[in-house]
Amino acid sequence: MSLFQNIVIIVILIAGAGFLSLTEIALAGARKVKLKILAESGDERAQKVLDLQAQSADFFAASQIGLNAVAILGGILGEAAFRPYFVTLIAGFYTGPWTETISFALSFTLVTSLFILFADLMPKRLAMIAPEKIAVSVINPIQIFITVCKPLAWIINAIANLLFRLFKVNTIRDDNITFADISAVMDAGAQAGVLQKQEHHFIENVFELEERNVPSSMTTRENVVYFTLKEPEDSIRQKLAEFPYSKYLVCNDNIDQVIGYVDAKDILVRILNNQKFTQLNESTIRTVLTIPDSLTLSELLDRFRSTKEKFAVVINEYALVVGVITLSDIMITVMGDWVTPLDEELQIIKRDNNSWLIEGSTPIEDMKHALEIDEMPDDDNYETLAGFMMFQLRKIPRPADTVIFGGYKFEVVDVDHFKIDQLLVTRLLERPEEPTIIEE
Repeated sequence: MSLFQNIVIIVILIAGAGFLSLTEIALAGARKVKLKILAESGDERAQKVLDLQAQSADFFAASQIGLNAVAILGGILGEAAFRPYFVTLIAGFYTGPWTETISFALSFTLVTSLFILFADLMPKRLAMIAPEKIAVSVINPIQIFITVCKPLAWIINAIANLLFRLFKVNTIRDDNITFADISAVMDAGAQAGVLQKQEHHFIENVFELEERNVPSSMTTRENVVYFTLKEPEDSIRQKLAEFPYSKYLVCNDNIDQVIGYVDAKDILVRILNNQKFTQLNESTIRTVLTIPDSLTLSELLDRFRSTKEKFAVVINEYALVVGVITLSDIMITVMGDWVTPLDEELQIIKRDNNSWLIEGSTPIEDMKHALEIDEMPDDDNYETLAGFMMFQLRKIPRPADTVIFGGYKFEVVDVDHFKIDQLLVTRLLERPEEPTIIEE
């Protein structure tokens, strides 16, 4: 054959190898989520791609048969076509026993470079740009190619499966999407500008509802405002004025003897109508939803949805009331720093870029967000910053007791009746690996 004919055949071989390389990367890299969306919109080719991904052994065997056959054939033709011309070229500079060897090396290098560039590198890079679009476009011709190569592919797959079983290699692909996968997608979306900062923040907090327990967002026992059955009218009026909440617990004699709750609007309507009430009665007291403190916020949302309630009292394993929680508390957890309840004081006050005043009752998750801490040690053993200090110190903390962890110094500032009211948290330049305790 003439040089022109050889070049035409080599170009055809390179194009064929490039098509197989393009297809291989596109089908392997096409994301199932996008393909399912295309399939649900009526694109039959997307469903074919999904089916091929589920049974990909035949395709990869056929692809390798084609790629290797083309590469070998291209090398044989290329070496035979270009070597005589390289011999002639080299003869102008050198004549000797190494002429044939040098010519062979140059022709081999030329053909290999052409295949690497046009049949491997460029097609694969193109396939990575839009794998789903390309996979859908090439699925029909590639299925014909798989059918042609199926007899030989079956033999190769049988040998490969035998070897996999012999060496106990698991070939089942795990396509389960984890939170880490979703988080990575969200981070990429935020960096690309697809997600705004607040949207990214909200989505992260929504996923945390599955991890955070009710005590991390509830109003704690000591801060619960409640009425008793024999509460005087003047006392009720004073509490309504001083603590303008929408709902109040009603108890018998103390907070652990919960009877129900009252809606502030029911009492206010009677006050506005100049109606007297000597004590709370069945017409105003409603049944309260009671939940254990072991529930997650996600489980509590399900309870609120099923019962149509928006208010719940939280009890522990000893049937003692540990706090109350509302649907608004959960929404505040999701909104995070973007909303601050009007009836609560700030729990985290930033003094400067490297120090914060934080209340001891601050939930650990809120503190981690504010200080950008990924993990706290043994965080299954406490819910608040005060709990973290007590767990680390193994005693009732006193002012000036300090714990150093994760590049931060946690120092107790104020203690009231064994309760940690406030801590000073300072960012350190050096980050010790293990928690360090400094007792006053």
